[in-house]
Amino acid sequence: MLFSEEGASVCVADVSAEAGEATAAACSEAFFQEVDVADPDSVEAMYAATAERYGGIDVLYNNAGIMPAEDASVLDTEPEAWDRVLEVNAKGVYLCCRYGIRRLLEGGGGSVINVSSFVALAGAATSQIAYTASKGAVLSLTRELAVEFARRGVRVNALCPGPVETPLLTRLFEGDPAAYERRRVHLPMGRLATPREIALGALFLASDESSYVTGATFLVDGGLTAAYVTPE
Repeated sequence: MLFSEEGASVCVADVSAEAGEATAAACSEAFFQEVDVADPDSVEAMYAATAERYGGIDVLYNNAGIMPAEDASVLDTEPEAWDRVLEVNAKGVYLCCRYGIRRLLEGGGGSVINVSSFVALAGAATSQIAYTASKGAVLSLTRELAVEFARRGVRVNALCPGPVETPLLTRLFEGDPAAYERRRVHLPMGRLATPREIALGALFLASDESSYVTGATFLVDGGLTAAYVTPE
């Protein structure tokens, strides 16, 4: 929606048709494409539909991700849960880059924003081992692609949010306020980010204002990864 406000033509892509259609309807120039980012054919079809509609593609914002309740300590996370998280969070970014960067090259270049996380840089005793590993993979993949395509007009950056007020995270804390408070004490700003604050970071990375930024670990985390002791 923020990209649309700034004049972008948007393909809203998600597994959820209801939420996706609603988001596209809230934008000035957008359409919804149902996609499973872990399925190569589905990803390729998403880009084909977008390129056909708009005549090309300039920006990839790879933001799909899951963090199921079964993802916990390495001692408790079953291989099936590990595979499901890595399929979406890591393989999904790989596929979106594999087929999407080709489209950017056809148009002479563009910007790729891969959503990693602050957990790619900091460990936690309250572990989601598969999620953390997947976001580390996204960060490393991003650096590799940034170097490979730097002289071909494609910039690739990793947007690393701190904890954000999204339905995914809100559900985790609804029944356990103490769990939220345990985490909030580590946030220098004392609060979660809003989705718009993260989207503004993506907007900058997508725009020409970041023309000399590639391979960056772009933290929007309220100082979380910089903190040792936070204010009382």
